[in-house]
Amino acid sequence: MLSSSLQKATIRCCGTSSLNVHAVCVGQQLLQASNRNLTTSSVDAVGRSYHPSLGNKRHLVNFQRLKSTQPIFNDFDNERTKTTTKTATTNSTNLSTEGYLEKILSARVYDAAIETKLQHANTLSAHLNNTVLLKREDTQPVFSFKIRGAYNKMVQLTKEQLNHGVVACSAGNHAQGVALSAKMLQSNAIIVMPLATPAIKINSVRNHGGPTVEVRLFGNNYDEAADEAKRLVKEEGMTMIHPFDDPDVIAGQGTIGVEILKECVGRPLDIIFVCCGGGGMLAGIASYVKRVRKNTKVIGVEAADAAGMTASIREGKVVTLNSVGLFADGAAVKTIGQNTFRVCNELVDEMVVVDTDQICNAIKLGYNDARVVLEPAGALAVAGMKKYVEDNGITGQTMVAITSGANMDFDRLRFVSERADESERTLAVTIPETPGAFRKLYSMIWPRNVTQFSYRFDCEHNAKILISFQPLKNNNEDFETTVETLKKNDFDCLDVSHNELAKGHVRHLAGGRSNVPSERLFRFEFPESPGALQRFLESLDMSWNVSLFHYRNHGDDFGRVLVGIQVGECKRLTTFLNTLGYSYTEETDNLAYDYFLRSANGHK
Repeated sequence: MLSSSLQKATIRCCGTSSLNVHAVCVGQQLLQASNRNLTTSSVDAVGRSYHPSLGNKRHLVNFQRLKSTQPIFNDFDNERTKTTTKTATTNSTNLSTEGYLEKILSARVYDAAIETKLQHANTLSAHLNNTVLLKREDTQPVFSFKIRGAYNKMVQLTKEQLNHGVVACSAGNHAQGVALSAKMLQSNAIIVMPLATPAIKINSVRNHGGPTVEVRLFGNNYDEAADEAKRLVKEEGMTMIHPFDDPDVIAGQGTIGVEILKECVGRPLDIIFVCCGGGGMLAGIASYVKRVRKNTKVIGVEAADAAGMTASIREGKVVTLNSVGLFADGAAVKTIGQNTFRVCNELVDEMVVVDTDQICNAIKLGYNDARVVLEPAGALAVAGMKKYVEDNGITGQTMVAITSGANMDFDRLRFVSERADESERTLAVTIPETPGAFRKLYSMIWPRNVTQFSYRFDCEHNAKILISFQPLKNNNEDFETTVETLKKNDFDCLDVSHNELAKGHVRHLAGGRSNVPSERLFRFEFPESPGALQRFLESLDMSWNVSLFHYRNHGDDFGRVLVGIQVGECKRLTTFLNTLGYSYTEETDNLAYDYFLRSANGHK
């Protein structure tokens, strides 16, 4: 009987947790709808049927088609034969979007994966004025959702295929999933990873896989590494475990959608934001959610420098990008999958692209709520959710963001911290080279928190200042008001807050070399606290000219300032410095100063 097959397949795959009760109930509702020949109806997560006139018909399951072509579920034997496996693989290559519902509910993931929490994000909810839930896929055994698809694919291979070995190409997270699955299933595996893969992911693959798993670094990006993996399949007969463009992998990732809807039974759920690289997780979640709870939007999020799915949907075909950025390396894919494109093009409601600064800010937001440092790709959904809410003025809705991975390379934290503060604004300001102008400029910025202050003497008339600060909170016009105040006081300003050259390079090079007569260089340290920089500047109320000034707030407990003073040899300066009350070191004879801040022979 079909109903017997349904329960047998679902219970066998889902175990005895509360999740499979939901899966069985949904499956039975679908079965009942099919038996009633409701060819144009659907069923939501709590069993209510509804008519397509209430929504977009393209998002509905055609139950008559399912019934006429194949049963909703197939019986699974404990020992699958080689022939059965090959037939299933062949038939699933061009699987229809309707067919994924069966595969998702039949997916075998919970031997290796866990059912992750749907965590309420208190701070983010208050910040966005919406109810925000984080689906914590970063808490999986490999700290990424990828274990689901990898294990679901490999557990369905024959013993002969496992013994002969599998090969996978991955930027890291899929590789860890394959490595752990290979260890659990006692299979040989070769993991091909791009050369730029973070060390934490390479080491994690080795730790998860053990002696039967080889890590092979090859190529500058995913696509070049994939060519090596394809060679191993062709020349050595190994089985490819594709990271996204495989129906069994897509189905494994789709179990995330099952868990989300189970947790939201009887509760509102308006939007689910999903990270997208090759599209496996996005296709899997959309395949389930849009068949079961069609009024919930599924929105994909991509990095702006690797937006392959966005470009493909716009063109109506799979598009190969000329190049991809590597900051969000877990989602850096030049060519998305044919299977994932077909599903996403039909079922995904919208795509959102975010830039590097928005991803860094999302990592910070994730840490504030979940106390986890997400990797860049793992924070894409949070970044996309924030951008979408702010761009569309959405309030009072319930939305889920998938925190898809936390395999962050520690060396990247410095960059993330530098770029995460979206409130920081940067101005290039021209001030007159006269005594007191320096303090006057700062007094117009105060009490706003100054995060960077860079100046270098250039000529006798005007000085160029690079200053970064955080506008006052709860005042959307504070930055514009500050700029207007500066201009009224004859300080010419240029906003470079979104200038990539200024943020990435010039802020570290501002000033450069100069020939300043009688200049001496000093490093000062003072306890970092609100107003500390202002107090330091006030203490420098002296008759000598300040020819260089650099301050950057790094979040340390001590503020560090580099100051150049035109004074030459002067006993009064020594007395002044000793009574200043701040720790200082003279750097006039430092070779770094001579090489990079002082012009040779008076020539710039």
